Amino acid sequence: MDGDATLETIDLIEKTAKTIYYTADCAIGYEAANMVLKGIEGFRDDYEEHILRHRCTFQLYQPVPCVSLCPAGVDIPGYIALISEGRYDDAVRLIMKDNPLPAVCAYVCEHPCENRCRRNMIDDAINIRGLKRFAVDNAENILPEKKADSTGKKVAIVGGGPSGLSAAYYLSIMGHDVEIFEKRKKLGGMLRYGIPNYRLPRHILDREIDTILSTGIKVHTGVAVGNDISINQLRDQFDAIYIAIGAHFGKMMGVEGQEAEGVISAVDLLREIGDEKYPDFKGKNVVVVGGGNVAIDAARSVVRLGAEKVTIVYRRRKVDMPAMKEEIEGAIAEGIEILDLYTPVKVEKDEENRVKALWVQSQIVGPIKGGRPKPVKANRDIERIECDIVISAIGQGIESRDFEKEGIPVTQGVIDALDTTAVKNIPGIYSGGDCVSGPATVIRAIAAGKVAAANIDEYLGYNHIIATDVTIPNPRLSDRLPCGRVNMKERDSYDRIKDFDLIEIGMTREEADQESRRCLRCDHFGFGVFKGGRVEKW
Repeated sequence: MDGDATLETIDLIEKTAKTIYYTADCAIGYEAANMVLKGIEGFRDDYEEHILRHRCTFQLYQPVPCVSLCPAGVDIPGYIALISEGRYDDAVRLIMKDNPLPAVCAYVCEHPCENRCRRNMIDDAINIRGLKRFAVDNAENILPEKKADSTGKKVAIVGGGPSGLSAAYYLSIMGHDVEIFEKRKKLGGMLRYGIPNYRLPRHILDREIDTILSTGIKVHTGVAVGNDISINQLRDQFDAIYIAIGAHFGKMMGVEGQEAEGVISAVDLLREIGDEKYPDFKGKNVVVVGGGNVAIDAARSVVRLGAEKVTIVYRRRKVDMPAMKEEIEGAIAEGIEILDLYTPVKVEKDEENRVKALWVQSQIVGPIKGGRPKPVKANRDIERIECDIVISAIGQGIESRDFEKEGIPVTQGVIDALDTTAVKNIPGIYSGGDCVSGPATVIRAIAAGKVAAANIDEYLGYNHIIATDVTIPNPRLSDRLPCGRVNMKERDSYDRIKDFDLIEIGMTREEADQESRRCLRCDHFGFGVFKGGRVEKW
């Protein structure tokens, strides 16, 4: 602070903090030292800049907390302000500047933005996803942005999931001719073939896809690139290619007996349901192995398909499950039992090779690695869980072999692409979404499509600007009083398990008005206004 520090001072601070961290008898000393260590680890370049040049690095690009955690960079305070003014069409238009699937995210987004909402310092985070749903449900006229003049350039999109659709939309309104090649019967990817109707109604998804396609995008369904048509053929016909094939291959447990009749993949089950084929599980005793959203979706779907008993087996603690908290609570409300700290050992079969039981090994919570405690084998005998069906929901793989054969670089099963989505050493070919990152969230896939569109546009020799003329209302000054958060309600569990109809009940106008007025408008105050408040174009 006096301005006379040297680079060795940082080492001294770090050494002192470590000494306190390892020797303090008091939790205050331990936690304070830990915060210093985290600060040095995360902001060492800032420390060095102050020492060497007596200035702050000043490199934080997005000053609004909620927007900084949105992978797509959606202007959250802006559309919430529009909702508070009753301008729902404008709110959706503003969202679509950065996310062409506003309704999809309104229903299924994992809303990471809420984790950093500054309203937490007063009472509780704003229900951002709930407000987004209110906007899309009440908007009267959702239209795409006006297209730029045709460039004559052609772009092929391989995969019609959220990432492919997002790239296709932006490239199309930039004026390029876009064609989507989709392996399945319909577009949507995991939105259709991985998320059940009770979370994302098909008519909502279809309406959103129709809006994107209305920009003039051509679609080829039932076409497997690498099989029906090669990448090299696409390269001859198109000026650029974006590969967004997702992660549609269900991984199995890798245990003895998993080839038995009655062991199925959660991904395959949800794909059947996406094609409106509903297997009969009436009277069955079902065990689902896994703890992510796919496991929860599979378990809740099986309940609706008539299963008598459904149990989820997860190798970590219930609090460590990666599935959304509200989804876990919903599953428990529907009678699904969760057995945590158990890992599958083998599948027991009968004389006809049918599933008879799943044997599991008890685990004990162990050291924390990667932010979660690692499960360790407990000193107990394996246990038997009687069942008729075992559903594996332990992860998803990428069907990348056909692409690798054609020279697309693949590393550990995923396509090797840069942060710009460009595929290394192959000009004109880009890739993003789950097939690059591994299974992730919908909003991350959408963000990858947005990045790809910007970089493909530049590769084609253009610099189109995506913007909107929506004017954001001025902030209020009466939003500091503590006020409870409006949470989403759900249909009664007794009724909802009988069908695949939408579970969640949207906000009323009164609730949306109150919730939207809780926003502190960080785009206008504090660091937000100091750094310009918002990104108006890209």
